[in-house]
Amino acid sequence: MLGLGAAGVAAGPALSQTVNSLLSGIAKQDPTGLTGLLPDTGSFEYYSVTGAVPTKTAADYRLTVDGLVDRPASYTLAQLQALPQVRIVHDVQCVTGWRVPKTPFEGVRLADLLEAAGVGKGATAVHFTCFDGSYTESLTLEQARRDDVLVALKMQDKPVTHDHGGPVRLYVAPMYFYKSAKWLSGITLTPSVEAGYWENYGYDIDAWVGKSNGRDDAPTD
Repeated sequence: MLGLGAAGVAAGPALSQTVNSLLSGIAKQDPTGLTGLLPDTGSFEYYSVTGAVPTKTAADYRLTVDGLVDRPASYTLAQLQALPQVRIVHDVQCVTGWRVPKTPFEGVRLADLLEAAGVGKGATAVHFTCFDGSYTESLTLEQARRDDVLVALKMQDKPVTHDHGGPVRLYVAPMYFYKSAKWLSGITLTPSVEAGYWENYGYDIDAWVGKSNGRDDAPTD
């Protein structure tokens, strides 16, 4: 995919038109939407599991934190932006084998939001819902508390666009990218891990890069 994008840019309009057609088909099968990171060949594609996804602005976006917590909360985009921000630069790895190296993400550590909410008795996992109405994901509480798991507000040093899951998305740096749920709207503490959207189709729940989904040879750095 990355090679196709680069070829389209280098070879000019004639080849770019062919490349656009190929990328269009690829993007429709890409659950991460990472085709948008390809060199611009004149078009932009993104993928959702529901088709059209409503747009949320700073005025109407809300992120809820609830479930087995002591202090349920609801954050506006401005409130999330006002919290301490962390920047991570890491390879984005797709379970199908391709990756986008050294991609910066910036946002609030998920661990900080969990601490602010107060993890309640019996909570062992975190379940994520999205405002597309269909996509879900989960992490164990231990995984969610890692320093490299963010509620991301920026991607490639710019606000996360709608096409890439903005205004707020999950970013789980050490796992395959399907764990990094787009269009994040809910964080719920649960008594056990609940299978996410793609796990219900056979993907691994623990999706460590290089250690799951049959890709033990995948790069981890």
